[in-house]
Amino acid sequence: MLDHGGDIDRAVRRFGGCRSDWVDLSTGINRKPFPVPRLDAACWTALPPQSDIAALCDAARKVYGTTAPVVALAGAQMAIQFVPHLSSKGNARVLSPTYNEHAATLRAAGWHVEEVSDLDALAGADVAVVVNPNNPDGRRYPPERLLALLPRVGRLVVDESFVDAEPDLSLATHAGTPGLLVLRSFGKFYGLAGVRLGFALASEADARHLASLSGPWPISGPAIAIGIAALSDRTWQATTTGRLAADAIRLDKLVGNIGWRFVGGTHLFRLYDTGDAILAQERLAQSRIWSRIFPWSAKFLRLGLPGDEREWARLSRALQA
Repeated sequence: MLDHGGDIDRAVRRFGGCRSDWVDLSTGINRKPFPVPRLDAACWTALPPQSDIAALCDAARKVYGTTAPVVALAGAQMAIQFVPHLSSKGNARVLSPTYNEHAATLRAAGWHVEEVSDLDALAGADVAVVVNPNNPDGRRYPPERLLALLPRVGRLVVDESFVDAEPDLSLATHAGTPGLLVLRSFGKFYGLAGVRLGFALASEADARHLASLSGPWPISGPAIAIGIAALSDRTWQATTTGRLAADAIRLDKLVGNIGWRFVGGTHLFRLYDTGDAILAQERLAQSRIWSRIFPWSAKFLRLGLPGDEREWARLSRALQA
């Protein structure tokens, strides 16, 4: 497995304690999750009916504001795994640095992959990948800039795993256009990564291809039930969006008190220049707070947002120390 956040087992091996001792801020997963409803026993005992999967996709279509075909998958990661198989092998370009699975998955499938740092450098690629807003630096590209790129590439893959709290950035309303594939994560904004649910908003042809790759039951009954409940709860979504926006500012102020420089981020994570990322991570780990550092930077450290006030207090004490 590539280097990812959420690797609490590694934190325990290096710094001690048990999993329950740690506050995991190494991911961009909402730490105040959607409250899981009581589930019908049939969710666990019956194969998921196609009508239930269709209802889930319809709920996603409504909340994302699209009329495009929607394919439900076991997380956005499953869609990433399928991208190399939607067309013949060729040249792929990934706007980097970003989520490391995009380039790695394409390479593993035999594609020639270039990691580029400028949006215009994606032009000419058979497959071009953009994460918007980007993980981990929060770079944002307005929809019109991405749409202008669409005629210049074979297929444009836009990973919108962190866009839920900033819907104006989304290309969902343009999904269905041939050559455009929009990926959405469920687990991050709703704080339920263990459900393993995500969506691909695609053209008719790509949707059929993704459905054939994923098979008849790509997601579980419990994931369908939880997904429908969460995607339909507009009150929770609005309240959570407001809280995350305020908490992102709160975290910036808290971290600014010790001199770390804000680099970028989203409403679910923040990236800071600490001067020495390894040392900063180790000092936080002494207080059983896990963070994310990156092999391509000696200075940058990413923090997710704490959940309840106890987590905020623990982080404050750790930073002061």
